[in-house]
Amino acid sequence: MRKIYLVPALVGLLTSVAAGPLAAQGAVPKQKAAPAPRAAGATPAAAGTPVAAGATSAAAETAAPDDKSKAIDTKAIDGFRSAKFGMNEADVRAAIAKDFGAKPDTVRAQDNASELTHSLLYSAPELLPNGGTAELSYVFGYKSKSLIQIGAVWSKGTDATITPEKLFSNANILRAHFLSEGFKPDSIAVNMPVNGGIVMFRGSDAKDHSVILLLQGTFENKDNNQRVLTPTSLLLFYVADAKSPDIFKLPPGQF
Repeated sequence: MRKIYLVPALVGLLTSVAAGPLAAQGAVPKQKAAPAPRAAGATPAAAGTPVAAGATSAAAETAAPDDKSKAIDTKAIDGFRSAKFGMNEADVRAAIAKDFGAKPDTVRAQDNASELTHSLLYSAPELLPNGGTAELSYVFGYKSKSLIQIGAVWSKGTDATITPEKLFSNANILRAHFLSEGFKPDSIAVNMPVNGGIVMFRGSDAKDHSVILLLQGTFENKDNNQRVLTPTSLLLFYVADAKSPDIFKLPPGQF
């Protein structure tokens, strides 16, 4: 069974893009890309330098300074569908049943021996319309025993029929959706290259609850120093506190 090691990776992921929303340069998914807008204030790329499809900055998505209604109307992230941060396991099981009509024996439990967290796993067909089967994971904190994270993964491991093109399509659909949702402008980052993939979207609400959309895959160097990503998986996370997750850590001074 696949082990769930999601929370710690998100801490580093947030750190890697915390410097601000910048346009990704030098990496593109393996698809035809339309010309991308340049990040406000960024140094212009040399002619012919590839960028990720639709690469942009928070500045490009931020409401105009005089548009006060949009600036104040910030997206609130409290979980995923009926599953809300802070719920106990029984309540989350009931939420999964409500959202997906899941029978009790289709929801699997899993423990993480290093983080001392507990998870519920459920395979959800067509979580996105025509998007293939995704595996959902609901992670409960080490101390709180309550819901701290929800994840969704699309890959060959969750659906044998999934293709790189389908993963890229799913990523584009979700990125466009999140960009229209009104997250804190200074928290938004899109198309940020990281080790093994591209952060297609990252955004937080006023309580620093976060959404992270990560397209993973393998990079190849093509002509004109173009780095092309062939997607192998798409990961979506809803996180209550990515900077200080409720997982087991050795107390200082013990070793």
